[in-house]
Amino acid sequence: MKIHFEEIYVSTTKQFELIDITDQVEEIVRKSGVNNGICLVFVAHSTAAIIANEHERGLMEDILTKIKELVEPNRGWKHNLIDDNAHAHLGGTLLGADRVFPVRNGKLVRGTWQNIFLVELDGPRSERRITVEVLGE
Repeated sequence: MKIHFEEIYVSTTKQFELIDITDQVEEIVRKSGVNNGICLVFVAHSTAAIIANEHERGLMEDILTKIKELVEPNRGWKHNLIDDNAHAHLGGTLLGADRVFPVRNGKLVRGTWQNIFLVELDGPRSERRITVEVLGE
């Protein structure tokens, strides 16, 4: 079994933002040499998330609008007494820090309209680290 790790580093410019990392993940899968297996995409931050969805500007804005509705950034969350980012921790919890994709015939398997996004919930940040692990044969 082959196991291949790589990191993707991205900077964000807004408090809430979607960053498409599909091309970087696909390149890592290609370089891994894994023909059939799985690809884990994991963000090592509790105030960010990984999702898969369509890269269409209107939908991306809709997703961010819905996330803001769910996490209520201006609500008086108790964690805000320590650090004013409870909404980001809640968003990370609800959306999740990882996604797993099949790898078949050396390529990432995803739907026609599924791109992979880092969801920034507490930006801007100079660096977000995403681990990509490809396992298989």
